[in-house]
Amino acid sequence: MSEGDGQREGREAAEGDEVAEMSGTDPDGVALIAHRGCAGQYPENTVAAFERAAPHVDAVEIDVRRCASGELVVFHDAELDRLTGSSGRVADADWDELRGLTVLDSGESIPRLEGALDAAPDTLLVNVELKEPGVAGDALDAARRAANDVLFSSFHPDALATLRDRDPETDRALLVADGSAERAVDAATDLGCVALHPPIDLATEPGFVATAHESGLRVNAWTAANREDAERLIAAGVDGIISDRWDVLPGSERSSRD
Repeated sequence: MSEGDGQREGREAAEGDEVAEMSGTDPDGVALIAHRGCAGQYPENTVAAFERAAPHVDAVEIDVRRCASGELVVFHDAELDRLTGSSGRVADADWDELRGLTVLDSGESIPRLEGALDAAPDTLLVNVELKEPGVAGDALDAARRAANDVLFSSFHPDALATLRDRDPETDRALLVADGSAERAVDAATDLGCVALHPPIDLATEPGFVATAHESGLRVNAWTAANREDAERLIAAGVDGIISDRWDVLPGSERSSRD
């Protein structure tokens, strides 16, 4: 979701098990994932956000849903109101309407999935969150055309099951909001996932990360808003931190090239 020249020096080109081997920007090896392209710093889910976040992070997370004319657009909310000057549901708006809107008065437009992937440096992992079960197949087709490695995540087991059935080699992560570690691990394992994406409070519960690791699952937790959140997650032993800012990790000042 971002681009290439300003990319962090030394990022390894993706080979095979990208998600399992993703090395972090933090000295302890915790990967930093830019939530919506670092929504706390840049206009969320826009090409500009992906490009500006890319030099500082290990991956970028984007949200994908379908608009009325069938295209997959990168937009978090089901409704247009919070992020644009328009109203109504994304699912009821044609692409011709959406492409003319700007995000948070930034002048940045809503991208299609293909445009977001094109904007990403080839070696940057892209975490595509499927906001609706029915977008999985088309999102997979778009990812196959992209140079990037893609990690698909979703709260919808049906979306992850579709990916598993169409292409078992896809990297998949189950998003969870609550519940026990055992239940989350069982669900993710049944879906053939490589990772769990829990919220901070769940990820920091005693034993959560250990239970996931025992089953071979990585844990990428959401959403860190500040250094305190990140330090809690590092102490819990997570593998990745999904953050609204790229400067939340200890020592991140060294990457302040924005």
